[in-house]
Amino acid sequence: MSLLDPVWTSLLYLAAAVCFILALRGLSSPRTARRGNLVGALGALIAVVTVFLSARLENIPWILAAIAVGSAVAAPVARRVKMTQMPQLVALFNGVGGGAAALVALLELGHAGEPWVRVAIVFTLLVGAVSFAGSGITFAKLQELMTTRPVVFPGLPAVMSVVLLAAVASGVAVVVSGSLPLAVLLLVLGLAAGVLLVLPVGGADVPIVISLLNAFTGLAVAASGLVLGNVLLVVAGTLVGASGTILTRAMAAAMGRSVAGILFGAFRGGSTAGSTAVSERPVRSSSAEDVAVLLGYAQRVIIVPGYGLAVAQGQHTAAELALALEARGIEVDFAIHPVAGRMPGHMNVLLAEANVPYESLKEMGEINPQFKTTDVALVVGANDVVNPAAKTSSGSPIYGMPILEVADARQVVFLKRSMRPGFAGIENDLLYEPQTSLLFGDAKDSLAQVLGAVKAL
Repeated sequence: MSLLDPVWTSLLYLAAAVCFILALRGLSSPRTARRGNLVGALGALIAVVTVFLSARLENIPWILAAIAVGSAVAAPVARRVKMTQMPQLVALFNGVGGGAAALVALLELGHAGEPWVRVAIVFTLLVGAVSFAGSGITFAKLQELMTTRPVVFPGLPAVMSVVLLAAVASGVAVVVSGSLPLAVLLLVLGLAAGVLLVLPVGGADVPIVISLLNAFTGLAVAASGLVLGNVLLVVAGTLVGASGTILTRAMAAAMGRSVAGILFGAFRGGSTAGSTAVSERPVRSSSAEDVAVLLGYAQRVIIVPGYGLAVAQGQHTAAELALALEARGIEVDFAIHPVAGRMPGHMNVLLAEANVPYESLKEMGEINPQFKTTDVALVVGANDVVNPAAKTSSGSPIYGMPILEVADARQVVFLKRSMRPGFAGIENDLLYEPQTSLLFGDAKDSLAQVLGAVKAL
């Protein structure tokens, strides 16, 4: 017996599904993203309350215990996580979702009588396990708990092929026999496949793999909905799978690469790889006062934010600098690369938090033609997304990636902490061009010094 009538359960599930769809619609634009997020949260609340009220009364204590444990773990983590660590948090969420779906499928195997239900269970087990293990590796790479470089060893393709073939064979056997030990073996093989899939990925490709694993988790959740006969899980999982797939393709296109090239590029030397090598080539250094003069007497300035800005939490200072320049009659825009930072929309969220007008945030296709008429391009903590090697060096790991055409500006100023390369691990020849100058230091501190010098002009 449950507290909620089945008819009301279906209606509430429908309401939650509509909320999820409207949330995706709202998240498609910076202007409506906050509202979309709230609508999605409302849908999740409706779904959780509906599941609670439609559960059998004897199961409610277990549900409450699970909610208490989950809240005790998740709430402190969510409050403490920094915006720069958001991709790691997303990776963990992906893994937890995939793992949960796999465990549900494993527990439901004993109740599956029809072959098609077993097929859904096998699919959920395999894809959920891949997502769980792969997400754990992506988290470790981004958190630098392990090397960010591709991890390969002789015979890796053969090992991966054997694991996948064994997983397929085990899956067929589970569908035919319904054997629990074989299902556990399938789960283990899925975990191994997830690790082997992500190990060869390195550097700037990791966020794209997170998006792909997000799609995997969505598909696993949708399949678990079929196993449980839960329409809401099918709808929500399908939405996550579809949006994750679209996002993965968009990110790969922004990097100028194929998804297959990202996953298996290390086998032929094509994957990006992080590096800590520091160049000793001479560059032209500037002071905050020199940069302030360049900016203060320009007519048009474009600010290019990157991951370094996010790490330094310098978005508010950047916004203040833009306002100070606009007060002097200077036209200021922010150029946003699709994969600036560690995930799509990273820079948009940071700058929106600093109250930068949406109209000042220009996407790559809109802003690139305007660099030719720009007096100063101020690059704050970005590197790979403005590296001309993406256009000129066919052997570069980022070759073919669309970039912001910063080199077309009359003057280019980089705010950098050091001469270490970007996440792709390659030098940026733009740093050594005659029109380029560098101001070394923490991005927030450097911006504050430049802001003070601009106000003193």
